[in-house]
Amino acid sequence: MVPVIQLVDFRKSYITGEVEVQAVRGVTLTINPGEFVAIMGSSGSGKSTLMNTIGCLDRPTGGKYLLDGIDVGSLNRDELADLRNQKIGFVFQGFNLLARTTAVENVELPMLYRRGGQRFNNPRERALKSLERVGLGKRTDHTPSQLSGGQQQRVAIARALVNEPTLLLADEPTGNLDSRTSIEIMDIFQELNAAGMTLVMVTHELDIASYSTRMVVMRDGRVVTDRPVEQRLNAKQELARLKQEQAAVKLA
Repeated sequence: MVPVIQLVDFRKSYITGEVEVQAVRGVTLTINPGEFVAIMGSSGSGKSTLMNTIGCLDRPTGGKYLLDGIDVGSLNRDELADLRNQKIGFVFQGFNLLARTTAVENVELPMLYRRGGQRFNNPRERALKSLERVGLGKRTDHTPSQLSGGQQQRVAIARALVNEPTLLLADEPTGNLDSRTSIEIMDIFQELNAAGMTLVMVTHELDIASYSTRMVVMRDGRVVTDRPVEQRLNAKQELARLKQEQAAVKLA
């Protein structure tokens, strides 16, 4: 089985003025198909730099990164762009939706960047199906200002899925959401993972990381722990528990 992600002695440094900052220091990490991995760490731990590299937005200073067996370091800019578009879906904390564009038009955008023979037929139909997949089949013509934060994040997830990527990357996907909506987003992620999707999520929230199957903790540019989640939370059960608590409060 070819790993989705394989980092070998990965290193990344930046030059700030006359100072070299070592953001990531010799990380070796393998993520196999179907895993749901949470990457945690405080500010400056290197987790965002690691995520940028996994997303083919940056190149390593040293070491190697293979995505589905492809050596990312050997690709030129256009090849990297094609790889991102075909194999990776991105979900961000700030949603990154176009404000004056409807939900379905936002979801169509990644398909517009596919080149030549790589383009899909019937992009509108694919976008509508992607929105239905995340429970927004009745909000397709709404703009972001007409949607709640949770609904906007669902649009962002639908956009990330529309090109049928191998890998879904989520950078603090619940950072702007309340507790209940955060669990609803984790429910979508767990359903995607159960269907075979590989997910990598950066979060600073331990409870959110507990919805994953594996937790990687970084400190000072290094991986300090990498272990399975022993008491994994089930989003559907947590939502049912919240519903019961709210019903009890109403009765009281």
